Amino acid sequence: MFFTDRRDAGRQLGDRLDRFKGQDVVVVGLPRGGVPVAAEVAEALDAPLDVCLVRKLGVPFQPELGMGAIGEGGVRVINADVMRTARVTGDELALVEEREREVLESRARRYRGGRESAGLADRTVVVVDDGVATGSTARAACRIARARGAQRVVLAVPVAPHDWTARLGDDADELICVHAPANFYAIGQFYADFSQTADAEVVACLQEAADRLTAARRTGASRAGAAEGVRAGGVVLRGQLTVPEGASGVVVFAHGSGSSRRSPRNRFVAAGLNRAGLGTLLFDLLTEDEEGDRANVFDTALLAGRLADATDWLRQQPAAEGLPVGYFGASTGAAAALSAAAEPGAGIAAVVSRGGRPDLAGDRLPAVVAPTLLIVGGHDELVLRLNREAQARLHCENRLEVVPGATHLFEEPGTLEHVTELARDWFTDHMAPVSHAA
Repeated sequence: MFFTDRRDAGRQLGDRLDRFKGQDVVVVGLPRGGVPVAAEVAEALDAPLDVCLVRKLGVPFQPELGMGAIGEGGVRVINADVMRTARVTGDELALVEEREREVLESRARRYRGGRESAGLADRTVVVVDDGVATGSTARAACRIARARGAQRVVLAVPVAPHDWTARLGDDADELICVHAPANFYAIGQFYADFSQTADAEVVACLQEAADRLTAARRTGASRAGAAEGVRAGGVVLRGQLTVPEGASGVVVFAHGSGSSRRSPRNRFVAAGLNRAGLGTLLFDLLTEDEEGDRANVFDTALLAGRLADATDWLRQQPAAEGLPVGYFGASTGAAAALSAAAEPGAGIAAVVSRGGRPDLAGDRLPAVVAPTLLIVGGHDELVLRLNREAQARLHCENRLEVVPGATHLFEEPGTLEHVTELARDWFTDHMAPVSHAA
């Protein structure tokens, strides 16, 4: 095993690509697993990040056999030999291409959220995936980048078979790999965590990269920035602060057990709040050493204290000065958010819980004065019952919203978008300036 997860792989790959920093480079990731890797590379190179959307054109009666591929902008790469051998007619090819083009365009809209695709013409394009096995998708991506006008194509991956350069041929001008082991069976064998990448994480990666570049272009008058050291009591925690120009408030995220500031679901929601003109602070509630003790992950009092300390730190930042503060708690983080909001003088404008465990806030619930929205999946029956019981103990303005068809992690299509809309509306409706303790 070479990598902890895709983010770790991206950081290691970024180190190998350091010589491209400062050049006219665009980094493109292959959805979905290649995008978190590409996000780290793009950050290391201070480069734009985009997706390289590729759809294989499968032979009609044998879809796993590719007779070509398509990309955005009408780009198509056809393998005439396969078409001839499989006796595929032009009309059959057209039908397959039409169907796959619809899928490609739908994913482009979902991933970019209305942003234009990055221009590749006359630039160095670094194509990134989480690894290469057969290389067919990577080859198609390189060809599509070339067809879109790339001056130079670099294919960069964390891991590939030892003979991968022979497989890829001339499709890229340069091939870069961190590890090319002889005993290669599958990409996942070299990752401790190779869990499936969700669409939400792809969207969050692209939004974060866009925000990073936007912030970098702004002058010192900008209210958008990054905070890598959030001071909370006697410790410094890793975090990311984003405050759009003219923001009406800042939402501090409290993640659940087993998660971190990198939570794809929280980053997805944060990106939606940023687009609505709300700032966000995503940060780790524990240090790396503390995360090793699982008891800390469920210590609501400790986490609530960290959240309160981080809020004090936030209010001292120039980008957030004078702005109302809200809390967004997910899973067990919801208990920390409600406990912190219940402190006298906390001055929290609003609280939103997603799939949360407000019941873990216990006796602190009646002391919460901030308007509170509880969001639960309709198929998350146990948590729904716990939320209803907790809601009965709240004396503040509150509402329980049930998202139909959603399970605990809101992985079903459209459910996380629904959560984002509910949270956005709740915060924008309640983000009025409030007094708070010094």
